[in-house]
Parts: sequence; structure tokens; C-alpha cells
Amino acid sequence: MTEEHNPWTTRSCDVVYDNPWIEVSHHEVTTPTGSDGVYGVVRFKNFAIAVVPIDEYDHTWLVGQYRYATDHYTWEVPEGGGPLDESPAEAARRELREECGLLAQNLELLMTAELSNSVTDERAHIYVATELTAVNSDPDDTEVLELRRLPVDDAIAMAMNGEITDALSLIALLRLAAERRT
Repeated sequence: MTEEHNPWTTRSCDVVYDNPWIEVSHHEVTTPTGSDGVYGVVRFKNFAIAVVPIDEYDHTWLVGQYRYATDHYTWEVPEGGGPLDESPAEAARRELREECGLLAQNLELLMTAELSNSVTDERAHIYVATELTAVNSDPDDTEVLELRRLPVDDAIAMAMNGEITDALSLIALLRLAAERRT
């Protein structure tokens, strides 16, 4: 089997839910082992964006907010969604401005990731932003945000000790920690 070979056969696909952000579909399939099965897929209408802003003092910003889906308050790196027709870099700049009130002169792609590829097609683009300038923030009307500026190493420690549980934030901060060690 090559990487490109798809061992699944889709016999039917029905959209069971659709809104401006996601589409949920039900698939009747034949599995790679030849048995009949079903598969549910969530297709995202945006890609995920995360940004780790780092200022000249090696501080970053975390965003605190209550997450409806998980029913708890969480600390995260600035993150959000980007329309599929917008460049990921532009979406990252927009999210950073909206959530933190920061403009980045320099934006570097840290990595890309698939966020739950067993049931979704969501892809994330994760950036590090530097050479920052403060501007007015402009959060979405669904966001009531608290900002925390802290040393990057403290944010990494929060990821390591379980204070940060958001997947994008963990991926971003732990990758940054690994790069800083090399």
C-alpha cells in the first residue's frame, strides 16, 4: 500500500447538518478490511489559526475565555478561524489584532497540524509573531476575552503542567519549547 492509496470505499454520503462553520456528513463505507461500516465526518468551512506573539522582552500573550462546547474557562494562545479563501498568514494577522490588539511586523509559520483527523478535516496553521505594535483590539461579538502578558517560558510551563488544555495552544507552545532547546 502506498501513501496515496485509499483503502476505503464510500458507498453513500448524506449531509446531516450544515451551518456557516461546519458540515456533518454520514457515510456508508466499506472498510479497509472489507467489512461494511459507517463513518461520520465533520468538514470545516474555515482553517484553524494560532499565533504565539513574542515581544522584545520574550513575553507572550494568552487569551482567557469561556468555551461553550467544553463548558469551562480556558487560557489559550490567540487563535481562531480563517476563511478558506483568505491566506493563513493574513488570518493570523487578523486574529492577533482582533484578540490582542497587536500588529506583527514579522510572522513566521511554526507548523501546520491536523486537529482530529479521525473525524474532521480541520487543518491548523500555527505562527510565531514578532516585532509587535500595539493597536486597538476588535474581538468577535461572541468573545469576552481576558488578556495575560507573561514570559514565554511561563506560558510553556503552563502547557507542561496542564494549566493550558487547548490543543492548538499545546501544539504551539510545546513545539516552540522544542525549538528553543535545539
